[in-house]
Formats: sequence, C-alpha cells, structure tokens
Amino acid sequence: MPRPIEALIHVDALAHNLARARRAAPDARVWAVVKARAYGHGLERAYAGLRGADGFALLDLAEAEQLRRLGWRGPILLLEGCFEPRDLEVCSRLDLWHVVHCDAQIDWLAAHKTERAQRVFLKMNSGMNRLGFAPAAFRSAWARLSALPQVEEVALMTHFSDADGGRGIAHQVAVFEAATRDLPGERSLANSAATLRHAADAGVAADWVRAGIMVYGSAPDFPAHDIAHWGLRPTMTLRTRLIATQQLEAGDSVGYGSSFVAGAPMRIGIAAAGYADGYPRHAGSGTPVLVDGGRSVTVGRVSMDMIAVDLSALPGSGLGSEVTLWGEGPQGGRLPIDEVAHAAGTIGYELMCALAPRVPVRAVGGDGDADG
Repeated sequence: MPRPIEALIHVDALAHNLARARRAAPDARVWAVVKARAYGHGLERAYAGLRGADGFALLDLAEAEQLRRLGWRGPILLLEGCFEPRDLEVCSRLDLWHVVHCDAQIDWLAAHKTERAQRVFLKMNSGMNRLGFAPAAFRSAWARLSALPQVEEVALMTHFSDADGGRGIAHQVAVFEAATRDLPGERSLANSAATLRHAADAGVAADWVRAGIMVYGSAPDFPAHDIAHWGLRPTMTLRTRLIATQQLEAGDSVGYGSSFVAGAPMRIGIAAAGYADGYPRHAGSGTPVLVDGGRSVTVGRVSMDMIAVDLSALPGSGLGSEVTLWGEGPQGGRLPIDEVAHAAGTIGYELMCALAPRVPVRAVGGDGDADG
C-alpha cells in the first residue's frame, strides 16, 4: 500500500471563504489571489472553489495560461506586471490586466504594437517600499500611461504593510488619497488583512479587494484573531497515520539529538510525516496535532519521514490511528494551520506553499473528488 500521508483540498471551504470576503466588502469586487499555485493548493483544484470571484490575481504568465485553459474568461491581473517587453504580447493574446510599478514598464508599453488597448493598474508605493511609484511621481506616471494608445484604462492601487498589526493603515491611506485626489479610475487597496479588519473604513474597500490568505483558511492577523473569529474554514488538510507506538520510561529520549526526555512513563506514536513532506523541521516538542480527532502534541525533533506524538491522554489510539497535522480531523476535530505555524515560528502561508511534491493531493467537496 502507499505511504499513508495525503493532503486534502476542501473546495466547499474555498467557496465559503470567498463568500466571507464578499460579506466583508459588499460593495467591492473581489480578486481571488492565486499566486504560488494558489498558495500551494494547486490552481486546478482551487479554481473549482474560487470561480465565483470577479477576477483572479497572480504573478506568472503560465498561471494565467492555465486559468484560460480551465475556462476562465473574466479579468486576470498580473500583480507584479510584466518582467520583460515580450510579456506584453501574452497580455494582448490572453487579455490580461497588469500592474505597472516602474518607468521601464511604461516604456515597454509605449513601444508595444497591439490592436487591443490594455487595462493597467498603476501602483503607488505608499509606504511598503517594495514596488510602486513614489507619491510625488505618481501623477506623472498616470499622465504618461493615460496618453498611450496602448492603454485602455488606468486603475490605481497600493499595498498595505501593517494592515494586520497595531500600526494599521491610516498613514498609507492618507498618502494614497492625497496623491490620487481627483484622478479618475478604479481603486484597489485592501489585501486580506485590510478587508477583514478595515473594510468598513471610508474608501478602504474601494472598487476591488484582493482576497489572498483569507480564502485559504488562514487568519492574516493570527494570533490576535483566529479563523473562528473571522468565520473562515480550513481549505487544506494534511493527514497521515501512526505506523508504530513506543512505551517510554522516565529518562528515555526521543529522536535525533535526544531533545525530548520523558519525565515519567508515557506512550508515544510514530506518524508517517516529516520535513520531506513539507512539515516544518523547526516545529519543536509541543507542536499541536490531532490523533483520531483528539488533541495532542509532538515530542522530539521532526525527522525527514517521521514525527513522534504523545499518546498519554489517548489510550484508544494506536497503530493505524489518523493523525491530522493541520486542517479538518475526524470526530469533528479541527486544527487550524495557523496554530501549527505559530508553534513552529512561521506563518500559515509558508506551510501551505511548502507542501512537498511527494505528498498526494486530492480535492474534495464541490462537484466531486479529484486526485492530483
């Protein structure tokens, strides 16, 4: 039989979380952000749950090609824009919208020969200091773009650096509003954190919100708030089974480096999962897991192919018991990915995107199950 680890993609949960984004910003249209293979879920699997979006936002032309093959005929936005002039030919062929964040991209558009004018989102650097035009240069960039016959319409956007934290977004909103005052065009400001935390603030939801991590069942501001607080559901489950048990005596150690030493007699289980599957190696003893739907924790170091879990409070669990590493478990158990990520000193985004190719993935719910 195959090794018992697998990942499940919950199509109904994706649709639920997308609907939650709409409720948070009812007057805005919603970009479903599907970069990085839909945050590790697989674009072909996530599409079934997210095709109710108003548009899809991503990075790679190959992902845009895939969306068109899947049957999507609506807007697709390239969040980092074009990387070289010939990318504009693909934008014309696939009818892609794209971000413009630097002068070189305007120069490429000016030299581009096309019969179809393109829709662009002009990006302002309002304080994130990654991509975008400085506020003082923004109107000049807008004027250049608006004068080009290659451009049909110019929308305006920015990205918040602290929507999930205490500093908030007011300082960036003020910069954006001052620099864009009286400029025409649709606007997009809010990512997942801003959509959930600040969409009720005047102008923040604007015309488009960009729903990323929230549609994948992770709270953008964990641990301040969890997914239950935001009404979100897990969209990825990583599960395996126990392949052995061990009885420890006081003083016995577990795993490489003997980092865990039993303080009293205890029973542990060995689960078929490790860092080669995408489970974080830096998740130390005490990282939460579910065994047969009941709460437990890991003990010892994560190995390439195995982890050890505490069975002390689970006398009915043993060889073959189901271990939920994150997501939906049996008996109504649920382990949000944010809890695992927090215990490992990282974020849910990384765990989703780090799922290893050797792990079988299956979409469940929606129109039916699908392997992949």
